[in-house]
Amino acid sequence: MLQLTRDGEYAVRALVYLASQPDGKISLISEISETQEVPKSYLSKIMQHLVRSGLVKSRRGAKGGFVLARPAHQITLRQTIEAMEGPIHLNVCLIKKGECHRDDLCPVHPVWRDAQSKLIEVLDSKTMADLVRDAEKLQRTGNKTEARRVEVK
Repeated sequence: MLQLTRDGEYAVRALVYLASQPDGKISLISEISETQEVPKSYLSKIMQHLVRSGLVKSRRGAKGGFVLARPAHQITLRQTIEAMEGPIHLNVCLIKKGECHRDDLCPVHPVWRDAQSKLIEVLDSKTMADLVRDAEKLQRTGNKTEARRVEVK
């Protein structure tokens, strides 16, 4: 079964939160952890990974915290997921040509390839800015459970 790991899910939550903040606002790990319902120690590891991937910048010290490394409209859902999970492959045969000895014989291979292509297209089409707008809509229409997680300011 293809499933996003908890690391990937928490990374998405953290980036949506950072994207919802005013430009340049540095967010504390405790703020992100509390609003996104992610254990602080777990989130610290995820944030380190996001910094290494170039999606987030960190600042140390008394006024330290995290901020997006580039504008929210330039960070896609795919980039966020791949920063944590690595390249998205629906099946081992899609990793690279020849990975599966049945590449040229398998009638399902083209289906996997098309499905992966469509999934990547969807994930590339949604940015952190889009997700913040979606959260704002949820908040306005009354879906408080989902909107509360982002706490758009």
